[in-house]
Amino acid sequence: MFDFSKYEDKLKKDIGEKRFNHVLRVKDMALKLNTNIDIEKIKTAALLHDCAKYNEKYFLEKYKKYCEFSDEIIYNKSILHSFIGPIVAKYEYGVDDIEILNAIKYHTTGRENMTDFEKIIFLADACEEKRDYEGVNELRKLAFKDLDAAVLFSLDATIKSLVDRKIIIFPLTIRARNYLLRKKNG
Repeated sequence: MFDFSKYEDKLKKDIGEKRFNHVLRVKDMALKLNTNIDIEKIKTAALLHDCAKYNEKYFLEKYKKYCEFSDEIIYNKSILHSFIGPIVAKYEYGVDDIEILNAIKYHTTGRENMTDFEKIIFLADACEEKRDYEGVNELRKLAFKDLDAAVLFSLDATIKSLVDRKIIIFPLTIRARNYLLRKKNG
């Protein structure tokens, strides 16, 4: 499994001290939310979920043969790191577990039929202890009660915020929300 001590300095250098502290808090929150996922997998995905953040263009160029991304991904700075992240996790940090890589990939946008593992990383990133935005306390409470309801709450808030700011909404986010609504409403 992933030996964090071997890569801790590299990760800190790649994402900076502030973001490094964030991933540590995401790891802590993910472990609190976890009920049945392998602990080492949770730790690995949480610690590496932002491994491509701030270096997207460098990693995109370095791993372009693995990056078959649409322009919609490449030019969307807020989601690009999550799509390049699994490639970086694999080639820079030696992670090849598809569940971990998918949790990294969908931690920003969500997707239809997310696994509990993916939901935990998605939510841990959204509500780690230093996150401070309207609704985050409600999200935290909900996350400990019902993963689906918490993801839906988070997706709704994200979509509302993007609409209010006149920012493009990535299709996976809409599909993730619609999937959860259909599931909820039977």
